[in-house]
Amino acid sequence: MAIHGSLFQQYQENPSQDPFVLQNKKMLKISMAYGPVFARLGSMVAYQGDVRFENTGSGGLNKMFKAAVTGEGVKMMRCTGNGELFVADSASEVQVFYLENDMVSVNGANVLAFSGSIEWDIHRVQARGGMMAGGLYNVSLRGTGYVAVTTKGDPVALDVAGAPTFGDAQAVVLWTSGVSMDIRVDTGGLGSLIRGGTGETFQMAFGGQGFVLIQPDEGVVTGGHQQQSGGVLGGLLGN
Repeated sequence: MAIHGSLFQQYQENPSQDPFVLQNKKMLKISMAYGPVFARLGSMVAYQGDVRFENTGSGGLNKMFKAAVTGEGVKMMRCTGNGELFVADSASEVQVFYLENDMVSVNGANVLAFSGSIEWDIHRVQARGGMMAGGLYNVSLRGTGYVAVTTKGDPVALDVAGAPTFGDAQAVVLWTSGVSMDIRVDTGGLGSLIRGGTGETFQMAFGGQGFVLIQPDEGVVTGGHQQQSGGVLGGLLGN
């Protein structure tokens, strides 16, 4: 008896022993040999070896309070042990990068996993137009280590120093340190408002030095600044 075909050869595990390794566009393998990691609660799809999981919730009382007040945040689990951990989130594409004593500001809905050496918190984004939305909040990841985020489809990384840059709040995934964000109001004119508007009235405007990552999706999801209440732009930015 035998099984014929290329299934098991075509989808064999990526043998790399790097800390964070993409198995394909939608699944991440994490080597536990490099120490504890934080992963999105419920994101484990498989593991080999002896991996243990601890529900850290919103990351302590301080972060729990911020998440309740702002609508921003992400529930994480602390993963320890040895072997290999495989994580994914609803078949979204996974993007991996390495922070070296740096920081990114991320939509909480897009956080998948990060090294245990990374510090994270819910932070208030300084934006002049933020008062219109009752405050703007995001998840900050700071320090040195690996970070994995998810996107709906392949993203584009825009260099904000090259030209004035604007993004839909539901499409913005993250931006790097050195990037400033503000709110732009574009009504499209009186005639457009009379006909019901464009659905693009409030936009996130970026400047400074660095990159903003945009996903090709504007769907409203649970968590992060894409919520209809709380989050970066609150209900004012719901399309």
